[in-house]
Amino acid sequence: MRLTTPVKQHVFGGRAIPERLGRAGLPDGPVAETWEVSDVEGEHAHVLNGALAGHTLRELALGHPDELVGRGWRGPRFPLLTKFIDAHRPLPVHLHPDDTAAREQEGEPNGKTEAWHILYAPPGTTALAGVRPGVDHDRLRQALLGQDFDAVLRRLPVHAGQTLYVPGGTPHSFGPGTLVYEIEQTSDLQQHAMRHRMEDGAPIDDGQWRANIEALLREWRPEHRPDFHPGLRLPSEGGVARRMLCAGPYFALENWRVRAPGSAVPAFDTCVVLSNIGAATEVTCGAVRESLGPAETLLLPAATVSGVRIHGPADVLLGYLPDLERDVRAPLLAAGHSPGAIAALGEGLG
Repeated sequence: MRLTTPVKQHVFGGRAIPERLGRAGLPDGPVAETWEVSDVEGEHAHVLNGALAGHTLRELALGHPDELVGRGWRGPRFPLLTKFIDAHRPLPVHLHPDDTAAREQEGEPNGKTEAWHILYAPPGTTALAGVRPGVDHDRLRQALLGQDFDAVLRRLPVHAGQTLYVPGGTPHSFGPGTLVYEIEQTSDLQQHAMRHRMEDGAPIDDGQWRANIEALLREWRPEHRPDFHPGLRLPSEGGVARRMLCAGPYFALENWRVRAPGSAVPAFDTCVVLSNIGAATEVTCGAVRESLGPAETLLLPAATVSGVRIHGPADVLLGYLPDLERDVRAPLLAAGHSPGAIAALGEGLG
């Protein structure tokens, strides 16, 4: 399934998605984000191809959950949101609530845990993720009001090919010069600490800014201090080199490098978000053939994913809803990785 992809031209964006990744068809000017698969309110993706063309992702998720999402999933919206993000300038310091805070503070069914897979970052690039040990609410409030983020937030080195799993409730920012693929829970809830709007850089009045900081403090989870991870190799099979990049209760993300000119068959019983981070390739399902250009995405429904073939050479990312024991822990243990290394990929793996 090929979907509509909203484009966000926020002021922090640049031209890396079309120029570095090779994505075609994007507008002139800054391109901060392309929402590859979205069921966010007001940004519902529509199917562009096949017999279901014109239907929204929400309609299909609610009407045909087993065929689309798989594994007995039920929910109010399609569960995965994926994006390419160009932080040509730094993103605002912000956080997304976890599920509990989303329900209690925002009246929404879920929060937003996310992960960043770094596609490009120049030498010396850093990101902010989580609060330093010993920082309490008062100290964090003081630093945010003073816009002194380095006094309280952890600054981490950023390298292409690494991935950071960011639980809901974690203050964070990345950029400048950072190109990211992001997978997350379907939500647009966020609390910002900046004195300007993320979208257009317009100033925020003092009262609203202070209210934003108080909301951030209410939704902050002090225990989260994530670190970047290079991923863990899985056994190669069918001409595919696989690497598990991150995993948790909401999503898993793998990198597949299809080396052979033959094909690779994904073996999942859930839907798969398939995003291309390399050169143009092709994906087939029976007699149906779809091209997959650079920085483009296809959604593979659970009902058809076992018949899909990725034609190499290709460099792709696969996001899906994991059974953590069956899809993540067991194969990684069988590949010789330690329990500690596996647990470091995200949440729920200890």
